[in-house]
Amino acid sequence: MTAVAGMLERRPLEAKASRVRPARFLLPAYVWLVIAYTVVPIAVMVAYSFNQTPSGKTTFAWQGFTTTWYAQVFAISDLTSALEHSFEIATGSTIISLLLGVPLALALARYRWRGGVVADSVIFIDIAAPSVVVGASLLSFFITLNIARGLGTILIAHVAFNVAFVTVVVRARALGLDPAIEKAASDLGASPWTAFRTVTLPLLLPGIISGGLLAFAMSIDDFIITQFVAGPKLTFPLWIYGAVKTGIPPQVFVMGTMIFFGGVLIAIANTILQRRTQL
Repeated sequence: MTAVAGMLERRPLEAKASRVRPARFLLPAYVWLVIAYTVVPIAVMVAYSFNQTPSGKTTFAWQGFTTTWYAQVFAISDLTSALEHSFEIATGSTIISLLLGVPLALALARYRWRGGVVADSVIFIDIAAPSVVVGASLLSFFITLNIARGLGTILIAHVAFNVAFVTVVVRARALGLDPAIEKAASDLGASPWTAFRTVTLPLLLPGIISGGLLAFAMSIDDFIITQFVAGPKLTFPLWIYGAVKTGIPPQVFVMGTMIFFGGVLIAIANTILQRRTQL
């Protein structure tokens, strides 16, 4: 009887192990497949930024290794101007979005007020709305007010969708803070501004940086909304879209590589900062 009972106990365990064993391989394989799907296009861009192209237009026929295009990265003046416009708009919209989004995030996280529900709804709609709808509505707004389209309208449009993302990120960070810390600072004689500057702001800093990085990344690569409100001005994505018809120069791949690795370095620095803050 003991032997029979032992066999009955083993069979469920063996059946369970047989079911678990494929899952142990399927899940990691799926994760690596998603990572490859994401990384391969970037790897192709980086690799072909070193490809020799005698015609000056990118082809996917490998013709030899060269670093010439890195030395001539700013040789195309209108492409360089478009890249400068993208960085100017991304920097300006990020700063303005932080100035507007951080106070709004604190208000939504710490206070209950009549406009809170409306503000929550507007933020959700701003995030959920398709880019085509946002771009078309902003275009109609500028035309109605007879506002000439250019860098100014691009900046306004980017701030309009960046504020919502900054607010969501900073609000999540603010909800995780203990209000007792500020009360302790006040009990020790700190004024409200001093308590905010020396206690709250440093604790919010990882969320503020994350929100700023997200806003910058979304702004610098936005195409759909920018196309509606840009007018005669070109940003980096708009220039690439126009160049597809005649051939993309290798400088585009070089600039894309530089932007990508710059973002990677900033993300690494932000991660290190967050870990030091948590210690």
